Amino acid sequence: MLLVDAGPLVAAVIVNDQHHRACVELLTRQTTPVVAPVLVLSEVAYLLETRVGQYAVEGLVRSIRGGELQIEPVAPSDWGRIEELISGYEDLELGLVDASIIAACERLGETRLATLDHRHFGAVQPRHCKALELLP
Repeated sequence: MLLVDAGPLVAAVIVNDQHHRACVELLTRQTTPVVAPVLVLSEVAYLLETRVGQYAVEGLVRSIRGGELQIEPVAPSDWGRIEELISGYEDLELGLVDASIIAACERLGETRLATLDHRHFGAVQPRHCKALELLP
């Protein structure tokens, strides 16, 4: 499984994005499921709608419905960890969505994360590994 943040999903759609090619290659060459924590979807939908248009959001829904992108819910046990991360990284201004991604990585034992946000995810020390491997 590859957990994915909003950035690579958006960049894969926007052809003139500087990360487009790398994100398309990363996401299309996966032999394991590509999984987005559910809170990421609002960010992706907003960015696609404002930068590309409603048809891009429809494409996102089709990719979920078709199984190309799987969705990981926030588990009840994640909320305590999310709160710890937000308050523990207050100076970093780690937000709800990013904290939920880290909590999901920890719960699922995943060490790889597709993200363009190296500032936040590179600074956080996950509980289950020394550091997340940030792709692409």
